[in-house]
Parts: sequence; structure tokens; C-alpha cells
Amino acid sequence: MKDPDKPDKRKWLYDEVNPNLAQLHRIKKEIYSGRTEFQSVQIVDTGSFGICLVLDGKIQSSESDEFIYHEALVHPAMLSHECPETALVVGGGEGATLREVFSHTTIKKAVMVDIDRQVIDICRRYLPSFHKGSFDDPRLDIRFADARLFLQDSRDKFDVIIIDLVEPLEQGPACLLYTREFYELVKDRLNAGGIISVQSGAAGWTNFQNFTAIIKTLKAVFTIVCPYHAYVPSFVDMWGFATTSQRINPKALSAEDVDRRISVRLLNRLRSYDGLTHQSLFTLPKHLRHQLAITRRIITDKKPVFVY
Repeated sequence: MKDPDKPDKRKWLYDEVNPNLAQLHRIKKEIYSGRTEFQSVQIVDTGSFGICLVLDGKIQSSESDEFIYHEALVHPAMLSHECPETALVVGGGEGATLREVFSHTTIKKAVMVDIDRQVIDICRRYLPSFHKGSFDDPRLDIRFADARLFLQDSRDKFDVIIIDLVEPLEQGPACLLYTREFYELVKDRLNAGGIISVQSGAAGWTNFQNFTAIIKTLKAVFTIVCPYHAYVPSFVDMWGFATTSQRINPKALSAEDVDRRISVRLLNRLRSYDGLTHQSLFTLPKHLRHQLAITRRIITDKKPVFVY
């Protein structure tokens, strides 16, 4: 039994999942800790989920389960496209999203836009098992810029756009990258017949308000919006995503279609996603379908959404 008079010498990572729920992770080793111009950065080796990237106190990726998140984010959209040759990745500083994009043999060029050069430098150095050399792929064109300014200034268009941003903290770098105005810019950079994948926040039993607002906002811009979710253990919650397009509906793909495209196109062996998983991702529970149906909020520049 622990002696209450002896302090616990172990170090703990306090990760606030939402205002009413937090989790503690024992820190076996602190690999990096610092602050960039935009956010605090930690890389820690935990007893629970292995090495974790932590931005502004929130776990972004963990060694043990990041494959669930990144495979769910990338492949439903990529495999729904007939032949994606160009991709834009917005955010995704640890490089794992790029890793999954480059696993597609059809990709000829990928542009990555991230505002925080230091985060990418840190991840490139300390998280090689996450990015697996994707930052060195000759098909990559990396831009250190504000995503909105990049989209406003660029005339390039893409077959697939993947938005892998941090959550919209009020003082963080992404609060205006979840609005209708931002999604209008993204839409303009999409090729005809293209598709977008959007990281859409927590979608759990009691923590779905931002997710439903994001989906409602996307529906104000795009013809086809397909919300889906996956359980990510290190996030302690179901996590929301969406594909958006003017023409492509990933829900139309059968399990056999998905498995066939995986076998033809992908270089990497997937650990979570396949045809059966594809079907389950888009099968939302009744309570969440109800919340999506009754949500009226559209996120705008004047009324952005925040995570507290």
C-alpha cells in the first residue's frame, strides 16, 4: 500500500480530454520539451501508449495507436478517388499523414503546408517511427505558411486534400481553419472529381458538439459530406472525420471494392483499415445521427469554434 506521507516521485502527463475528463500517463522519459512561436511541444515516452507527441498539453499522436487515426484519415478518401496523383496535406506535423499518402503508388506530388517549422523539425528528429522518412520523399513540396494565406495565394489544384489540423484552441494556430470561409478556399483548390478528408474532432457520447458543427459547416459548402468515426484509445474517445466532395461518395464502395483497391495501389501493409473497417467507419450510432440531424450551427470567421 502506498505511504501517503511519501510523495510520488514518478512524473505524470496530465491530458485533459475535455473540461470534465482528464487522463494521467506515467512518463518513463521526457525526450523533448519546449515551446515554438505558436505552441508548446513535448515528446514523451509513456507507460501507457509509448512515445507521444503532445501539443499544448494534448496528445496528438501515440506510438501504439497512431496507425488507427492516420489510416482512417487518409485511406477512405484516397481509395475513393479513381486515380489520385496530387495531394495537399494541411497540418500533419509528425509526418504520419504523409507516410500514408506516399504509400499510394498513384501519387506523383504532395504539398504539405504547416505553419510551425519547429514542430516539423522536432518530429523529423525525434519521431522517425511515425514519419518513416516521408519528409525526404522526392515527391514532397513542403511549405511553412499559414494555410489560409497559402490557399488564397496558390493557384494549384489537387486530387485529394487532407486536413489534419490540431484542435481549435482559442489561442492556438488553427481556430480559423474550421470555418465556412476556410472550407470555401479549400473547395476552390480541388480538382474536378476530387475529394477532401477532414479531421473533425471528438465524436464521443458526450463530447460531440464541435464534430456536429464541423459537419454542418461542411454541408454548407460541399454537395457530398460523409461523416465517420473511429475509436482512438489514446484519445479516450471516438474520433470524428469527414470526406467531402462534389462527386465522390466513399459510402458507395463495397468492402470488396476497398480491398481490391488496397491490393492494387498500396505499398504498405495496413494495420487497421480494410474493406470491412471501411464499412464500419461510416456506420454511425443512432444518437450521433440524431445530433447531426438537429445541429444548426455553422462555424464562421465571426463565430469560430473552440476546444477548451
